[in-house]
Amino acid sequence: MTTTLTPREAAPQAGRSPEASTAVERSLGSPATEEGTTPAPGLARRVTGAVGSGLWKSAAILAFLALWELGPTYLASPSTRVFLPPLHEVLLAWGKLFEAGTIQGHIAASLTRSVTGFGAALLAGVSLGLLIAWYGRLNSVLNPLLELFRNTAALALLPVFTLLLGIGEESKISIVAYAAFFPVLLNTIAGVKTVDPLLIRAARSLGLNSFRLFQKVILPSAVPTIFTGIRMAGTASILVLIAAEMVGAKAGLGYLIVNAQSSFLIPDMYAGILTVSLLGLGVNFLLVALERHFSRWRTAVGAAAS
Repeated sequence: MTTTLTPREAAPQAGRSPEASTAVERSLGSPATEEGTTPAPGLARRVTGAVGSGLWKSAAILAFLALWELGPTYLASPSTRVFLPPLHEVLLAWGKLFEAGTIQGHIAASLTRSVTGFGAALLAGVSLGLLIAWYGRLNSVLNPLLELFRNTAALALLPVFTLLLGIGEESKISIVAYAAFFPVLLNTIAGVKTVDPLLIRAARSLGLNSFRLFQKVILPSAVPTIFTGIRMAGTASILVLIAAEMVGAKAGLGYLIVNAQSSFLIPDMYAGILTVSLLGLGVNFLLVALERHFSRWRTAVGAAAS
């Protein structure tokens, strides 16, 4: 029986020690398998590149936070520092509000109102937008009225909602739904109207009926534009709600901000403002993730084309 030796097995038999063979393998670039070796240079470059890219994208935010921390202390006068505390004092105030459970209650109240109004606006805006874009006569009838109301600021109607619905939850949810309705509606109409006519002709030539055409071609093609309106509506729902909570509310981030300002609790006021910013940022990230989920077919088509 003849045994064939590989080069690595034959090297020690040719008078070379195992240690020398390992050194030769390392010098020739063979992958090391011993514990404690350094990672591959390609992986290290990717990690370094990712860290560098993250730092570069966060440079403006880090510079703003540094200015907020150092500016009031070293650049502003003592009187200005009273109304613009440094960042660490705001974070300490936020921590105290969190330990007391105050900030969680205000966030829950604001989120409940915002999500309820935003959900109602989303359902009504997408449904009506699809109908208006699909039926031309309905568009010609409703378009003048929609143009009138969409150019009326939501906060200008806040006294009307308050007088008609009171200072309870109904008025705040209604003003949020009104503010979020028009971005969703208008972008839904635009998304359906800007579908490529060639896609529609190709689908009809394949024998798709109106329902299947709408389901398989028009709605998927309009999803990116619809989600643009949804993201705008999400931001509007939070901003309008904060303004509404500053009038006749007993809970919510808007109430926290205006109550802290009237009580001269300036760090608490800035803590509420910072919470609103982070909440809006989180909502935007969530909507972007949903948009990517519902637009996966576009990524697949782009990858196949490349």
